[in-house]
Amino acid sequence: QEVKAAAASAGSAGESELRRLRDRVADAERQLEATRRAAREGRSVEDTKVRMLLDALQDAAAGLRRELALPSSINRPADSVASVAPGRQGVQAVPARALADDDPVLLDQLLALPQIHLIVDGYNVTKSGYGTLTLADQRNRLLTGLGALYAQTRTELTCVFDGAELNGPVPVSAPRGVRVMFSAPGQIADDLIRQLVRAEPAGRAVAVVSSDREVAESVRRMGARPVPSVLLLRRLGRG
Repeated sequence: QEVKAAAASAGSAGESELRRLRDRVADAERQLEATRRAAREGRSVEDTKVRMLLDALQDAAAGLRRELALPSSINRPADSVASVAPGRQGVQAVPARALADDDPVLLDQLLALPQIHLIVDGYNVTKSGYGTLTLADQRNRLLTGLGALYAQTRTELTCVFDGAELNGPVPVSAPRGVRVMFSAPGQIADDLIRQLVRAEPAGRAVAVVSSDREVAESVRRMGARPVPSVLLLRRLGRG
């Protein structure tokens, strides 16, 4: 009986130790999987930024090649030697001019840039153009215009609204090609706009439509180009 009791006790202790080891192995596997998932998500974000920057560079290079009428390929070494063809004037650099923020041509030139991301301060635009409407009508009118703008330009468009004035979820039918975002509780739309600008890779063209002076100055310091709301309203008014 003593031998049986000792054997039973040893077996119980062994099973307890085995369960403890299994639990530790399961915890280690969960931690490993969480680490791998975090690494994949982080790599995915970085890959997206790199891909967007490469796409922008490729589109810019293609546009520059078309603008300068460069040959698609150089077949012979002599073709790479710069010269002026007989009967033609020498190539001169096109002088670039910095457009003022209220220049009517500014928004059209920005929309022509390859892979530009246009971020719109929603209520700042609507209250400048049709502030007498209800908030729902303001949103619908602006989003309809942005949907038409996307159909014309295929520009990446993000419209940000302040969620502080909302009492609950708002049914919004986002047009094709327009990303609609509301600021979270305790956050204003201005902060969400700055987060969107910071999320873009360095070197990508980003423009922010807002007449809020603080927003305009902050995004300018981050490398984005501020655009007054009135320019977007005029552009949408042209259809």
